[in-house]
Amino acid sequence: MLGISYTNRRLREHESRGTDKLEKRALKLSIVKGINRELKLRSIHKIFEENLNTNIKTQTALIYSDSVDGERITTYDNLNKNANRLAGRILQTINHLNCRPNQDGDFIIAVCMTPSDDLVTTLLAIWKAGACYLPIDPTFPHNRIEHIIGEARPVLLIYDRYDDCTVFSGTNFVSFKELSIQSSSCSEENINDKNTLTKQDGKGNAIVLYTSGSTGVPKGVRLPHSIILNRLQWQWKRFPYSQSEKIGIFKTALTFVDSISEIWGPLLNEMAILVIPKEVTKDPERLVEALERFKIERLVLVPTLLRAILMYLDLKNQPNLLFNLKIWVCSGEILSTVLAESFFDYFQEGTHVLCNFYGSTEIMGDVTYFVCESKAQMKCFDKVPIGFPVDNTVIYILNDDLVPVKAGDTGEMFVSGSNLANGYVNGRDAHRFIINALATDPKYDRLYRTGDFASMQKGGCIIYEGRTDSQIKIRGYRVDLSEIEKNVLSIDGVEKAIVLCYHAGEIDQALLSFVTLSQSAPLKQESQLENVLKTKLADYMIPQVIIIDTVPLLVNGKIDRQTLLKMYENTNNNDDAEIVIDYDFTGIPEYKMSMAQDLFHTVGEVIGRSTRTTISMKSNFYELGGNSLNSVFTVSQLRRKGYKIGITDFIKAKSLEDVLIRMNEEFVDEEFMKLSAAPLALHHKNQTIEIITSSFFEKADLEQWLKPNILFTDYGDIIEELWERIVEKDLSFVVKDEDNQIIGVALNFDARDEPELTVTSKLIIVFEFLEHVEGPIRDNQLPPGINKVLHSFMMGTSSHLTAQENIAVMRFMEDEVLKLATRKQFAGILTTNTNPLTQQLGSDIFNYQVMLDYQVNKYVYHDDKNKKNPNPICSFHTAQIRSIQVRRMEKNK
Repeated sequence: MLGISYTNRRLREHESRGTDKLEKRALKLSIVKGINRELKLRSIHKIFEENLNTNIKTQTALIYSDSVDGERITTYDNLNKNANRLAGRILQTINHLNCRPNQDGDFIIAVCMTPSDDLVTTLLAIWKAGACYLPIDPTFPHNRIEHIIGEARPVLLIYDRYDDCTVFSGTNFVSFKELSIQSSSCSEENINDKNTLTKQDGKGNAIVLYTSGSTGVPKGVRLPHSIILNRLQWQWKRFPYSQSEKIGIFKTALTFVDSISEIWGPLLNEMAILVIPKEVTKDPERLVEALERFKIERLVLVPTLLRAILMYLDLKNQPNLLFNLKIWVCSGEILSTVLAESFFDYFQEGTHVLCNFYGSTEIMGDVTYFVCESKAQMKCFDKVPIGFPVDNTVIYILNDDLVPVKAGDTGEMFVSGSNLANGYVNGRDAHRFIINALATDPKYDRLYRTGDFASMQKGGCIIYEGRTDSQIKIRGYRVDLSEIEKNVLSIDGVEKAIVLCYHAGEIDQALLSFVTLSQSAPLKQESQLENVLKTKLADYMIPQVIIIDTVPLLVNGKIDRQTLLKMYENTNNNDDAEIVIDYDFTGIPEYKMSMAQDLFHTVGEVIGRSTRTTISMKSNFYELGGNSLNSVFTVSQLRRKGYKIGITDFIKAKSLEDVLIRMNEEFVDEEFMKLSAAPLALHHKNQTIEIITSSFFEKADLEQWLKPNILFTDYGDIIEELWERIVEKDLSFVVKDEDNQIIGVALNFDARDEPELTVTSKLIIVFEFLEHVEGPIRDNQLPPGINKVLHSFMMGTSSHLTAQENIAVMRFMEDEVLKLATRKQFAGILTTNTNPLTQQLGSDIFNYQVMLDYQVNKYVYHDDKNKKNPNPICSFHTAQIRSIQVRRMEKNK
């Protein structure tokens, strides 16, 4: 248990210990100071290099996997060497182009890449070269990318998978692949400081992050190495990594400030980083699976995602799921007391904590924090506090004359100290960073105006009281409604536009744009206007457009925003009004009609306010107004009605027709892929070895925790030894696609007639573990004799399949094994599943009887050759705490 649990009383004592009498009196005037700690200025990458001793070089630094490349492991030594080579090539390129810094004096390198191990390597290389990195999300609309490049003036842009590079024409750009190939000739040694673009003293800028601007135009925040280090040092002191914490998780978009601590916090503490692809982050089911598999102990997330995960956990109803995840940090949105209380409905008080962090990009993401410890504690608050300042930080709550307000009064929050950015690109909005007339220490001589109202309660605890302007948080991103409004008004024919947010952070959250049109407006439909906005705004900023005849006004002539929100609510849905939604059941067979009605009406109930178009078979859930939060809620509602559908299946469905197919237990995957099975033959050996090896070595859960002690060739050696006997038994098969390519393999034996196998590699640990759980069941619970029980031994699929194709092939193979067992007159099937997909298929689709549900972490392997050593040479205690299932299928009579 980490030392992170404070009661309110102890927090107050903690915060006041470092204050003198003057500071105690200042508490009465809404001034709160964090602990003063010495900060030794160093560049982040220099700390990384200093940590690279002999012991850490071979340790894992990065873990990354996707459906295309499989799983890749990068050691600290390789990460450093790859970054050095890349930095060398970056310097060569910039010197060759004779690039100069922008008008702020910054050498900026823009990065337009998807989350991967290559991305982390690129960021480290940019710092080693003496530049700062500027993230550009590949999903940004072209006009936003063009504005960022035009204002920031990067000397170079590095991209990976971008289709239309003409948008980068305002700067020098190169693909990561090309840059990586060119860097192969560069030195692996650390870059000499004399050759870098800027001094490596920790004072220079490290990152430029663009946020939504209060003037309607995005602006870049310049973050030096020093404030990153101050934020990280506070985290390490206040929330230290535990001895069991070996892997951190990088899942936040690089354009979001929380990504900084996710990446560099673990890497500067000799831990590994699990890099999560974007599609996994959006899918609570897959995200929870990754968190569980890698025993992640802390997670940063927006309250919206927390709510989605809690819904999923309730839906899953599996005790101790995510029990390892002790520290949950919410930031980016308002955390409600109701959500905080529901957290403790699932997680144990005293061992799990929920933290509420407050901040913005200009102040390194986090400047105050509050630790939620229990449901009883939450009963003391109307809203969850944002708490107390981090180290080397002072919080001021001031009135319009910049004079501190009395404790308990509301004022605007200002921040000073070591967490302040170096202003904005091109010196924009200089009024947000001002001289601190209240400071007596030069360390606090600048103030940042947050634009947030706050109040200071007894003991110096700060309560957030709302915004002073039109900024809100959507999925953790700061969004200025005036920026959206400006883009709506830029559409030809739009006369007036008012942008509002309905129920921010809730399931039915909606960005709304009420518009009036001129008589000559070329676009008359709301959907047409929304399509135009898709080319102008990031996806999380696109509002639902509502055309109105006139704008309602208050008696003082100002816009009546509450009337507009009520208009939206009453038109679509509220407690007193019936949901008005059109349903089109055309093309649905009669036998599926009841199911379709349940699906359509459930979708309509969940996203009713956002649904203005007819719900039909061709409707896409997300185009109707769905999001990751209400998709989980929709699945939970369907599950309660008795339908078996996975969250991942629902999220990946392109239409409600696809959802309907997956709700139907009679669905056969051949409708999605044209698949066929053929008996295993001798000439299939090379393809079988390739598929089994890639499936188990690269993707199987248990094997990942034996690396690097197992080799890629180990499974090939096993298949080679068994090959002729596998084929001779005539119980195995391959799966082919419509092009006659082998894309799946299923290896089976008679459970009472399995060939002897000598395993000399570390895979012996896996095989003995499987024997440990299967042996007692086979010997004591299954019928004796030959040709009674078919052992479904191994299944593997091609590494080139997409996630959806993989599911289809796995389901097809499971069905073929059942047909094979029936054809060969077996009484049943024995199979052990460690994969959640095959577990779900066995339970929900094929109705296997679960004979044993075994937690992997209970098994410890001992080397019999070394009995004198009481310590195990390998333990699955480090593997995921997910149950494996041993199943049996009883033959239908």
